[in-house]
Amino acid sequence: MAERPVPVPDEISWPFWDGTASHKLVLARCSICSQLNHPPDPVCAHCFCMEPDYEWTSVDGSGIVRSWTIVRQSFLPGFDVPFALVDVELTVQRNLRLIGRLLDGPDAVLQAGDSVELAFEDLTPDIAVPAFALRSPRE
Repeated sequence: MAERPVPVPDEISWPFWDGTASHKLVLARCSICSQLNHPPDPVCAHCFCMEPDYEWTSVDGSGIVRSWTIVRQSFLPGFDVPFALVDVELTVQRNLRLIGRLLDGPDAVLQAGDSVELAFEDLTPDIAVPAFALRSPRE
C-alpha cells in the first residue's frame, strides 16, 4: 500500500504544524481583534486587517460535531477506507471549525452536537495531524 500523503508546512502555517508535531493545537490569533483564525490567511477573516501580525496560541481542542461524512472511496493513495471525517466547532471560539478523522471509526453512531476531544495521528516523526475521538457514548 502507498504511504499516506503528509502536509507540507509553508511560511504562514509552520507554527500550526510545529504544534501538532508535539500534540498541541496552536492557532493564529489576530493581534488587532484577538479572534482565532484557522487556517491563517494574510488577511484576518474577522476584522479584515491586512497585517494581522498573528500571535500563535495553544488552545484546547475540544468541541462539538457539526457534521460528518464517511469516506468510502479514496482518491489519493495511502488512505485506508472507509473512515469518518468530522467537522468540529471548537469550544474555544464560536464558529471556529476544524476537520479531522474520527478515531472511533466509520461505524460510530454520530449525532450533530456530540462532544469530541482532540487527538493526533502521527504520520512521520515530525508531522502529526489533528483527529478527534468521541468524549463519551450517549446513553
